[in-house]
Amino acid sequence: MIQMKMTRLHPAAVLPKYAHGPDEDAGMDLCATENVLLAPGQPQLVPTGLAIELPPGYEAQIRPRSGLSLKHALTIPNSPATIDPGYRGEIKVILLNLGKTTYQITAGDRIAQMVVAQYTPVEWVEGELSDSQRGEGGFGSSGR
Repeated sequence: MIQMKMTRLHPAAVLPKYAHGPDEDAGMDLCATENVLLAPGQPQLVPTGLAIELPPGYEAQIRPRSGLSLKHALTIPNSPATIDPGYRGEIKVILLNLGKTTYQITAGDRIAQMVVAQYTPVEWVEGELSDSQRGEGGFGSSGR
């Protein structure tokens, strides 16, 4: 386990935590710091009151909570959202209500999960591509 810096930007901010510990959960719960009314079909930014400092080579992915998706049709339209290592602003979650009725987010509610992951930086080199069995086969090329 590695340590990373985090700052509370709001007194009600809740530090992300694993519901069942890091040996059983990949994602840490993120909580809202404000009440937000989610009307159907209208994306809203929901603040968490947190800012983080990720080291180079790491990103934070913000993902929907499965229970909110199943029970209330709430999702994150840009899922997984990416928090880059150079970003130092507040983490805000774009939530979208796909249901038919308005949903109330209350300060302190768990609204999303955050997964911290390593990534490999890439430098592109222009050149001829090697042949592959798949070739240019794309959408639907593997059958039904």
